[in-house]
Amino acid sequence: MFKSKVEDLLQNALNERQDLFLIDFTMSTSNAIKIVIDGDRGVLVEDCIFISRAIEHNLDRDEYDFSLEVLSSGAASPLLLPRQYSKHVGRNLEVKTNNNTIEGTLKSIEDNGITLQWKTREPKPVGKGKVTVNKEASIAFNDIKEAKVKIKF
Repeated sequence: MFKSKVEDLLQNALNERQDLFLIDFTMSTSNAIKIVIDGDRGVLVEDCIFISRAIEHNLDRDEYDFSLEVLSSGAASPLLLPRQYSKHVGRNLEVKTNNNTIEGTLKSIEDNGITLQWKTREPKPVGKGKVTVNKEASIAFNDIKEAKVKIKF
């Protein structure tokens, strides 16, 4: 009953703000509510406050004892939904699949996956030494076990 009321309030808030979307929603047996959101253009503190107020201001504290935490998906958090990739085009990602780990620049997003591009040093086809080669790989979302943005300082 209480959980479905919170879910309805959350959905109404997300319907009002189409640029925000849900990453995770948990509620403990002691009514500790944790909501993780992301946004097409990132998440500001004001966005978390908006979601928090949309829920908290519509619940009666005399009727329900609860705690509410609204967080943004952190910079070091893995990308979990295809929708999260679009704001990271041009950034470096580390993508783990069943077979290997690829680090490269996110070049594009398709309906079913992503395309990464990177440079590597390989032996020259003829003679001694190495040459820099551009590589590219298309990876289906279904094959991605984990993808993280590689932050460089």
